[in-house]
Amino acid sequence: MKIDENEQINIWLAGNTGLRNPMRIQEGFIAFSQSPYVGNLHGSNNELGFMKFLNEKGIIRNESGKDPSGSHARKWRLMFERYGFIYGQAKKRNGFKQEELGKMDEITPFGRTFLKADTIPAMQECFLRSLTVEQYWLANGAGHFSPFRWVLAIMLELEKRTGSSEFSRIEFGLWGHTTDPSYDLNEVVDHILDLRERRKKAPAKRTFDRHEIEERGKHYGKKSDNFLDYSDMNMRYLRISGVLQRKGRGLVITPSKHIIAEKLASTSICHDPMLDIFKKLTCSAGAPLPIDDLEVAKNVLKDLMRQMKERHIVFDISDLPLRSATEVNIARRRLESIISQTDEINYAADQKNKWQEISDYMSLLIKGGGKKEYDEDNVIEVPKDETPAYLEWTLWRAALAIDHLVNKPYEVRGFRLDSDFLPVSAAGGGKGDLYCEFENFTILTEVTMSTSSRQEAMEGEPVRRHVSDAVLSYNKPVYGLFIAIKIDTNTAETFRHGVWYSKGDSPQRLNIVPFSLEQFQMCFERMFANKEANPNKLVELIDACARKRDMMEAPAWKNYIEFIVRKGVPKQKMSPSMAPYGMGSYVAESQITQARILKDSGTPNNNNYEFPYGIYFGSKIRDVDTNQVGCVVGFSDNLVFVALEENHQPRIITLSAKAFETGKYRLD
Repeated sequence: MKIDENEQINIWLAGNTGLRNPMRIQEGFIAFSQSPYVGNLHGSNNELGFMKFLNEKGIIRNESGKDPSGSHARKWRLMFERYGFIYGQAKKRNGFKQEELGKMDEITPFGRTFLKADTIPAMQECFLRSLTVEQYWLANGAGHFSPFRWVLAIMLELEKRTGSSEFSRIEFGLWGHTTDPSYDLNEVVDHILDLRERRKKAPAKRTFDRHEIEERGKHYGKKSDNFLDYSDMNMRYLRISGVLQRKGRGLVITPSKHIIAEKLASTSICHDPMLDIFKKLTCSAGAPLPIDDLEVAKNVLKDLMRQMKERHIVFDISDLPLRSATEVNIARRRLESIISQTDEINYAADQKNKWQEISDYMSLLIKGGGKKEYDEDNVIEVPKDETPAYLEWTLWRAALAIDHLVNKPYEVRGFRLDSDFLPVSAAGGGKGDLYCEFENFTILTEVTMSTSSRQEAMEGEPVRRHVSDAVLSYNKPVYGLFIAIKIDTNTAETFRHGVWYSKGDSPQRLNIVPFSLEQFQMCFERMFANKEANPNKLVELIDACARKRDMMEAPAWKNYIEFIVRKGVPKQKMSPSMAPYGMGSYVAESQITQARILKDSGTPNNNNYEFPYGIYFGSKIRDVDTNQVGCVVGFSDNLVFVALEENHQPRIITLSAKAFETGKYRLD
């Protein structure tokens, strides 16, 4: 196609704007494979039913009445079809009948292969095979092509001319997904480089971009917002191949996959029968890749080993046979895993320099998702339907920023990352979310987006069980940190008691303190602003908040936690275990001084922090020595009256602040 006044732009779509993260496709497909909708995904009732099914499985969040048409289900079905995981509906244009391909909505042999892909690299390889298939019709119907192969051709030509394959967001938006092999490759790259040069000289990049979009939009029959909106989604789907990775807001060829990119790049138009194309897409092995050939696989492995030596990354594959393409690719995947872990360690080391960005992610999560734009080329985003995964990821990054971990960053997390270190999904059940092991203690962090009274029902039991298991596993103190957007009082009450019975009915008293994300953010920012980022600050905070949990009912304890977070931890004598982190020793302030600070703070309900700590009429009090439980029946200025039973007769005792602060008595 000529790039002139008669050009008519068509934007191809590698994905779907309703399913922007392709890494989520597998969890939806696994759910689909276990549902009654296999073979029955068309029709209004089935679409609505599958959408409800995905919602019940927690894969989508569909508010009641928000999508009465079942469009969510159609978006998932389209992606299952597009990537060869189910048989799509035969279209007249493609020139074959349904029975020639397979029963509509049934799982294909390649779909079964995809279900078995249990690692990120294995999943990426499935997507890569699908992306290479030339299944997209040209606008004029003269043939079909692979957008992925076309983009690789553009990027390799850019690299040939400039030394870098980098393809920026605005360049991709105007000249990437708006073109195809009906265009002349050299002419397209000429326009990209002209845009790049003019943009470099422009004093106002945002104004320049708007003008360029407006000009290009004259050849496009739909809204011009699509140039950038669709580019974000399309680039994300192209990156799922593993051959491309993020560079700013754009793309660059992954160094370890450069040979594969060279072999796959194509500017040609395919004229094969579409039935053959779809059979290649859906067969068990999927579409062929260059690495299926022994010589190419060896060359890719050799190039990878060269890159690792240049980076001084230690590896050993001497124990692996290299006789077939399959064996060579197994060796390659081992090396790629080592590179991935090395890159993650380097990423972790840089997080202390990213603490402000991490805090900004917390702010977005508190709002329920959204974007923050620093400038035209730097934006962070929390997709509204991926907030649980982003909450775990953000707090993982916070732990890496605080530093001093003795376990590896990939040992801390339970969730999966893509090649750009973004979260794929939240951690699975059965264990805690984040295990942060330090020299003298471990902090187990559990997170949830739940804010309702269901929070306690969903989190109370598993969080205590996970902390209990950690206490039994680690030969050092274990602290539990529970973080939610908002802490329900029933959840606080469960953790205030913190009791769990392990095997043999052995009782454990667990240290679990609940914080809202805003409270944690406040402490996190303070640590870095004061140049005091270290894990002992967290332990200080947990200790200070837990100190009065036996003296307060849950509402008062929540208020006390808020007070401690805002005013800072009262200084106290530190144990020698804190010394490795440069904390030194502090002299404890007197109770009188602390009380004065509390009294003068202006915080509402200050009386909750002073004796009697928010204890109210009817509160249950336990004598720790005798295990007797009594009931509060009255108060004076500095005493609490508690009724205990003695020889079947009530006995009233009076308790002062000292009785609670020495630990002889506590709230039950």
